Amino acid sequence: MESESIVYGRIRDWSAEAGESRLRRALNRRVLARLPAEAAFLGRQMFSCCAQQGEGLYQSQVIHFGASYKAVEYEWALWVEQFEALLKRLYWTSVVVHLETELNGTHTFRWESDQGYHSPSDEALRVRCAWERESGLGS
Repeated sequence: MESESIVYGRIRDWSAEAGESRLRRALNRRVLARLPAEAAFLGRQMFSCCAQQGEGLYQSQVIHFGASYKAVEYEWALWVEQFEALLKRLYWTSVVVHLETELNGTHTFRWESDQGYHSPSDEALRVRCAWERESGLGS
């Protein structure tokens, strides 16, 4: 049996005027709803977010996600490629992805837009991506 990998994290939108925020949140929910029900990496069921103010939604929309995979670290470049394609279609300001592997420890990936936020109308995904590695093996 191959090792299990756990991927989880969050996509955070930025705060703005109430009407504008509602429109951005609705678009983000529509994009997520259009994901395939079953997919190798990014399926609709792995994403969730609060829809209404006061129910886990104070100022910023937080889209949380998580899934269990069979050794996804060996296909990590493909996972990231599909994830970044999704990010290009969403409004967000920062993203954190945790990859927990049985053999290689925990890795944390962070995306932050160079201009402080990303809009789907942006032509390119201009981000600063940093990753951190934590291992129980002392290295």
